[in-house]
Amino acid sequence: MDAAVTAELRETGRFHDIPASNDVSEHSLEMHLPYLWKRLEQTLGSDTAAWPTLVPILVGDGSGPEEKGSARLLLPYLKDPANAFVVSSDFCHWGRSFRYRVYCPGTDLSRLDALPAGGPQSGEPPVHECIRVLDEAAFAAIETGVHDTFVDYLRATENTVCGRHPIGVTMAALEMLAEERGGEGSGAKKGEGRFVFVQYQRSSLVTKPNDSSVSYAAAYAVV
Repeated sequence: MDAAVTAELRETGRFHDIPASNDVSEHSLEMHLPYLWKRLEQTLGSDTAAWPTLVPILVGDGSGPEEKGSARLLLPYLKDPANAFVVSSDFCHWGRSFRYRVYCPGTDLSRLDALPAGGPQSGEPPVHECIRVLDEAAFAAIETGVHDTFVDYLRATENTVCGRHPIGVTMAALEMLAEERGGEGSGAKKGEGRFVFVQYQRSSLVTKPNDSSVSYAAAYAVV
């Protein structure tokens, strides 16, 4: 762990230790570390002394302006080409246990509502198609590179994107960086200054009201 950067962040007064009860239930870092370890080993070899240090940050609830405030603090680290940000999030969590069982007839998000007790009507798209539309709309909002667009999407759909706040903070920081540089410009490479999605999967394809699924996606951005 990078003790120096951790100390710098503490000095801002915006970062605090995670309460033990929250730390027990939080698992994103534990899930990421084996993959990070493997990738670093493939890229840099088995000498861990040559590997970069880590600064784990848990981003809790926050409004759009609060996300921008955190983004401003992290912007200097984002500018440093020696640093890489890894953002952890699933996308739509659909099912009774997630308290999110919405449906959009005809996959029209303007008609998004609670799923009828009997499920979709005959001839209407299955639930998993609505989930796909929900997630793809999230991807499109994120790919705009405009933080407010993603915040507006979440407000409209209440999609259960568990990492929405770290995504929002990183989007806001990328947007600030683009503004400092005077915009992307016509020669910007794909993924430069904003996220580009490259993979999408769901744990299952929901067809019945009692089914459930979690969505997963991968995206990258370069600065």
